[in-house]
Amino acid sequence: MSNNLKIKVTIADRVYPLTIRDEREEEGIRKAVKQINEMVKQFEQNYEVRDKQDVLAMCALQFASQKEVKNVNESQDSRQIESKLLELNQLLDSHLA
Repeated sequence: MSNNLKIKVTIADRVYPLTIRDEREEEGIRKAVKQINEMVKQFEQNYEVRDKQDVLAMCALQFASQKEVKNVNESQDSRQIESKLLELNQLLDSHLA
């Protein structure tokens, strides 16, 4: 038997029904909805926009670019960590040999 939950969220003054798996997923979705609505409000206050579609497109771009920047930074961090671990491994090998 499925334990799916049905919820409704409002994004940019429109209601969207969703089916989710559990309360943890609901919490994540509600936090995301809050961020989106705050960003919509900020864009509407700071820029002249003609309709919600433009604002939502700007929000999507903002979130996607934040995600991609984070991925690039994590990738660079991973390469640096791997390099340091290789150096440490070589140092340990030289002292143990």
